Amino acid sequence: MKFKDISIPGYQNEDIRKTEKSDTQSRKSDKKEPIVPRHERLWVWRKAHELMILIYNLCKKLPKQEYYRLIDQIQRSSKSVADNIAEGNSSYYFNNKIKSYYVSRKEAGETQGHIREMENKRYINSDLSEAMISEYEEVMRGINGLINKVCQLRDLYNSKGSKRT
Repeated sequence: MKFKDISIPGYQNEDIRKTEKSDTQSRKSDKKEPIVPRHERLWVWRKAHELMILIYNLCKKLPKQEYYRLIDQIQRSSKSVADNIAEGNSSYYFNNKIKSYYVSRKEAGETQGHIREMENKRYINSDLSEAMISEYEEVMRGINGLINKVCQLRDLYNSKGSKRT
């Protein structure tokens, strides 16, 4: 028996195939809004993502001898801030969300340390350094807000219903 001899209900009929093609063609012509993941709607994720892009652009101007030291470290930590916010936001369980947000907050602190190192090595000026550190402080406050919200929801969920023994 060959593969094309296998009968699949609804797909052997020529008329059904034609209507499926016309439906597909009409869907392609409709201009729909792109799908936006939930984490991209969070202002804290957008700000962390913008800061990550800024850091990647700054790293292009740093000396090559810093590649395996400072550049690699600051790129990884800045990327991890936004990635862990996205991971926490898409997690199903409260404690997993909170854990991801904690990691994100720690990575933001690490990135601040790398920014200060860039300033001390005179790769960036102090005004830019202070501005970026301040922006990361705002991101950390936003992450604290996410943590508090998830903790409230977890406590609300745990207080509902019958007592657990």
